[in-house]
Amino acid sequence: MSRLPNKDNGTGLTRRGFLVAMTAAGVSFGFPRVAFAAMDPATDDGQPLPNAASVYEPSLWYSIDSAGKVKVNIIRAEMGQHVGTSIARILADELEADWDDVEIIHVDSHKKWGLMVTGGSWSVSQSWDIYRQAGAAGRTALIEAAANLWGVPKRLCHASKGQVICGKKTISYGELIAQGVNRQFTEAELKSLELKPNQELKLIGQQVRGLDINNKTTGQTVFGIDAKIDGMVFAAPILPPTRYGSKVLSVDDSAAKAVKGYQQTLTLADPSNTVPGWAVVIASSYYAAKKASELVKVEWQAGAATKVSEADIINHGRELLKDASKGAILDTGDSNTEPVFAQAASTIEHEYITDTVLHAQMEPLNALVFQNEDGVWEVHSGCQWQSLTLPVLSAALQVPEDQVVIKAYMLGGGFGRRLNGDYTIPAALASKALGGKPVKLVFTREQDLEFDSPRSASLQQLKMAFDANKQVIAMEHHATAGWPTEVMIPVFMPKGTNDQPYDPFAIAGADHWYSVGAQKVRAVSNDLANDTFRPGWLRSVSPGWVGFAVESFIDEAAHHTGTDPLAFRLEHLKAEGRNAGSGPIASGGAGRQAAVLKKAAEMIGYGKQLPKDSGIGIASTFGQERNMPTWVAVAVQVKVERDTGLVHVEKLHVAVDAGIIVDPNGAEAQCQGAALWGLSMALYEGTKLVNGKFRDLNFDTYTPLRIGQTPEVKVEFIKNDYAPAGLGEPAVTPVAPAIANAIYNAVGVRLRKIPMTPDDVKAAFKA
Repeated sequence: MSRLPNKDNGTGLTRRGFLVAMTAAGVSFGFPRVAFAAMDPATDDGQPLPNAASVYEPSLWYSIDSAGKVKVNIIRAEMGQHVGTSIARILADELEADWDDVEIIHVDSHKKWGLMVTGGSWSVSQSWDIYRQAGAAGRTALIEAAANLWGVPKRLCHASKGQVICGKKTISYGELIAQGVNRQFTEAELKSLELKPNQELKLIGQQVRGLDINNKTTGQTVFGIDAKIDGMVFAAPILPPTRYGSKVLSVDDSAAKAVKGYQQTLTLADPSNTVPGWAVVIASSYYAAKKASELVKVEWQAGAATKVSEADIINHGRELLKDASKGAILDTGDSNTEPVFAQAASTIEHEYITDTVLHAQMEPLNALVFQNEDGVWEVHSGCQWQSLTLPVLSAALQVPEDQVVIKAYMLGGGFGRRLNGDYTIPAALASKALGGKPVKLVFTREQDLEFDSPRSASLQQLKMAFDANKQVIAMEHHATAGWPTEVMIPVFMPKGTNDQPYDPFAIAGADHWYSVGAQKVRAVSNDLANDTFRPGWLRSVSPGWVGFAVESFIDEAAHHTGTDPLAFRLEHLKAEGRNAGSGPIASGGAGRQAAVLKKAAEMIGYGKQLPKDSGIGIASTFGQERNMPTWVAVAVQVKVERDTGLVHVEKLHVAVDAGIIVDPNGAEAQCQGAALWGLSMALYEGTKLVNGKFRDLNFDTYTPLRIGQTPEVKVEFIKNDYAPAGLGEPAVTPVAPAIANAIYNAVGVRLRKIPMTPDDVKAAFKA
């Protein structure tokens, strides 16, 4: 927390002039000059804003200065995925910038940036067109400026590596800016600009220097937990017995007063109802605040969830699914399955369960909040969804949203936890109680996990109907879990064909690309889960557990028909009708999913002879959403110890079709990390609710995958010219079912719950 210089050591920094982070090589966390923004798509008339003479801003997304430096504005959170380098590369390629002149700026939460959210593997995919247009605008303007300067037709000029060239004449972008460039573009003009043909892209798909790699590898990167400001005090939270409905009845801090540095204990009043029943200990240091918080005695009136268990959530979900009138029916083209099942020659039906999973990111939650000299509330913290968090902060502080700003920091792991900005609220309330004084609140590891917005436990029931020839004629998928979108931003929920709203992030993956005849997908909210904890979006979100059910069930269907599981899948992945796909990302549909399956099978040697109790399993998904599919297939090789129940994953091979790969290094790292995360959740991660709280609160009992348990991992990408899809999460999704399928092939037992623990394996042998 002492990496930032302050006023006391002679740097002259004041609260007003506080910089969010310092930069050493090409990246900064700061604030571009708002007054110089040249193009703001969020303005009502879509007209560009004024520019300045020494800085040219062809669009909202970047500027070029008279030294030729290109500063790209990044609205996505950085948590190790190199998102800034990927997005800047898209722009720089179209701009024909010299990569050595490119820098990135992580911006604050100003409304002009539009929707600010980093999740869903959307960052690169959703930036592809916007940043290419922005880059093309700059290239066009600079070529025009040079042509005018030389008195030649612009068609005779071209741009390359930060220069405009016409015959033997050359001029740098910086020199042109110094002479004055003011060409601006309307939104319509931006969209009509001619982009470079894909085959002429020079940076996309090539290895280039990571713009923030120096800071990351030299320890100069500044995380939220490093934030510091003159005069701040520290806060340690005291969590109530239940997430909702708790009320502080009394506080006794007599013992805490003996702690040097202790100042007071606050009982938070929260108009947003995000942190009901919280107390916060204020002290002059973090350690004093933490030590004092352990001595403060608080008496609560607890909420209603004090006795709720994991089994209660699952049993309640089972009761909910029994009522066919509950839930939303998704549009699958033909959901009228009842008459088909009525005439089926045979059917299969299985139930799948997943336990609660915690985020357990390495950097515990934290936030630094104060009211600056302009009366604006500044929130300094890593955040994945500023547009969701700002309204909650506004409600908690009871001020207009434009009186609150979130300043960007590096995240020490996000994985969806920091989509929910609830952790900023107690710091804001504490600061308000102290008259706007800077308050830095830091959670302990245990408090972080106890306060988590986890992936909810889930229950899924799948059915399939076959004709007399064992051909698939219908399928049903009924799923229930806690719904994060319903709890935090219900306006994001679409409606099903029965006019009932549903959380797309709690059912995505069930509307798969297999041709199965009539298909019903029903999503039901588990209200008991919603009332007990705050369900969250965890990396890969529902496809992480929906994919487990679908791909395990498809495997079981194959065995029911006596067909090889790979052949069965390929037989039902027909690029026809709605499964043909459409648009720049989804075109090719089921045919592309079939291709990655074949590739994964080839990579691992599917069908080869293996030692006793070893097996290969295969599974495939489309990542997350049907309109932005990333086709992924995973093949694993496992060995099962019958006496201990241990499952050893020896090989994990991943085939991916995500369209154009913007950042090859980053893409491979994303897929490796995602696949290992999938493995971790399949065998090692997961907790349970006990008396309304999560059972595991630290890494002594919550045990993600260790390095020594990591198998051989190989990733291969399918090359093509489709627009980029997402890569942060999709490789999570097929891993668990591939392992379950491999276990079945190795030892003949079928596991229908994750995590698949050694006890589960041994119990399956006895069943």
